[in-house]
Amino acid sequence: MNNSKDLGFIVLGISILLGLATLGYLLKDAAVEFKSFERTVTVKGLAEEEHLADIVIWPIQFTEAGNSLDGTYQALENSADKVRSFLTDSGIEEDEISFSTPLLTDRSAQLYGGNENFQYRYIASQTATIYSENVEQVREIMSGLVDLGKQGVTLSGNEYEIRPEYIFNRLNEIKPRMIEQATNEARQVAEKFAEDSNSRLGKIKTASQGQFSIMDRDNNNPHIKKVRVVSTIVYYLSD
Repeated sequence: MNNSKDLGFIVLGISILLGLATLGYLLKDAAVEFKSFERTVTVKGLAEEEHLADIVIWPIQFTEAGNSLDGTYQALENSADKVRSFLTDSGIEEDEISFSTPLLTDRSAQLYGGNENFQYRYIASQTATIYSENVEQVREIMSGLVDLGKQGVTLSGNEYEIRPEYIFNRLNEIKPRMIEQATNEARQVAEKFAEDSNSRLGKIKTASQGQFSIMDRDNNNPHIKKVRVVSTIVYYLSD
C-alpha cells in the first residue's frame, strides 16, 4: 500500500514539474513576442507658416511744456486735436482712436529735483492709441508721422513705449491644417527610419501635440508672424 502511495506522489511530482516547465517555455516565448511587438520609433514633425497680423495697437505719445498750468494744458489739448485730425484724415475711424488721461509734472514740486534751473516748470504728456484691424493701412500712416512734427506736435516716448504691437488671432483657423502637416512630416521620417532598419512601420502607439508658438518673423517685420508647432509621435515597428 505504501509503495503505491509513494508511486502516486512521484507521478504527481513529475507531472507538476513538466507542467511548470511547459508554462515557463510558453511564457518565455510570449515575452519574446511581446518584446518584439514593442519595438518603436519616436519621431517629430514640424509645421511652420507665416501670416500677417490681424490687429495693430499703435501708441503715439506727445508732450507740451510751459510755465503756465492752464497754458500747458491748452497746448496739450491743441496737440491732441492735431493728432486726432491727422489720424482721421488718414483714414483711421474715430472708434479706433483713444486718448489717455493727460499726465502733468510740476518740476518745482518734485521732492528730489534739487535747485536746478529749468526753462519750463510744467511738462504735460498724453498718448493716443490706435487699435485697428487694418494693419497695412496703419503701417502706411506710420510713415507719415513726420507731418505731425511739421504741425508743431512734439512726439515723445522711448522706443519701448511707442513701439507698435501686432497680434495674430486666427490660430484656431489654421490649427487643423498645421497639425496635419506636422503629423505627415513625422510619418515620412518614421517611414524612412523603418526602411533603413529593414522594418515595417506599424500603428501609432502615442502622439502628443506640442504648443503652438507665435513670434515675429524678424525684428524689422513684427507685423509678419511665424506660427510653429512640433508634434511627437511614437510608431510601432515590425520585421
